[in-house]
Amino acid sequence: MNFHRPVLVFDIETIPDVPGLRRLHGLDPVLSDAEVAELAFQQRRAQSGHDFLPLHLQRVVAISCVLRAGDSFKVWSLAAPALSEAEIIQRFFDGIEKFTPQIVSWNGGGFDLPVLHYRGLIHGVTAPRYWDLGDGDYADSRDFKWNNYISRYHTRHLDLMDLLALYQPRANAPLDDLAKLMGFPGKLGMDGSKVWEAWQAGQGDEIRDYCETDVVNTYLVFNRFRLLRGEQDKASCTAEEAFVRAELERLNLPHWHEYLAAWGATD
Repeated sequence: MNFHRPVLVFDIETIPDVPGLRRLHGLDPVLSDAEVAELAFQQRRAQSGHDFLPLHLQRVVAISCVLRAGDSFKVWSLAAPALSEAEIIQRFFDGIEKFTPQIVSWNGGGFDLPVLHYRGLIHGVTAPRYWDLGDGDYADSRDFKWNNYISRYHTRHLDLMDLLALYQPRANAPLDDLAKLMGFPGKLGMDGSKVWEAWQAGQGDEIRDYCETDVVNTYLVFNRFRLLRGEQDKASCTAEEAFVRAELERLNLPHWHEYLAAWGATD
């Protein structure tokens, strides 16, 4: 299948912004990172009954992407510790600047993009193409008045979770459940709640690999959505799934071996 319009599927992983928490609360420097985070979790539980920190206090440690353009399929990550948080976010928005793709997410409107907005603002990131609302300096800026990345109801950013639930939070489905029900591997050995624990254990590579498998899950669900929407027929949909399998096999990396084995087991 040839994609004439680039599609960029993305997913982020975050940990508590420990330096930010120290700054905001004037915490004793002798406290460890784990102790700082635990204090924040306790405060959050007292306030709201859960320990999920506010989005502006979520530090981005990985953004994984699938880029489907023309006849190519690429999956990669921008991740710490090789890159700083500022570099991760800037390079992500640089990709949007370069390709002007349709971006696709699962709950990107409710989590990933607001986190990137706040953290990008903190780090002085620039993203003019992403923020174009029809008044930019690009030749096609006027088109962005009617279809931009910011509007919930435009498709330049397609939040699959939000759209499939018809914008009703109580109708949201977990990506892991839906992927597995469709015969895809879903999550393998990690989920978002385990990322902070893994980060403290020095498992940055495992976080990156987990994020990459999750973004491929999102792409495969998106491919089925294109069938649902009538953008392709069943033969094309099946061929695209086979193409993705072949591309992941070609990468020949351990986490893709595990992913493909799980995919085979679900058939």
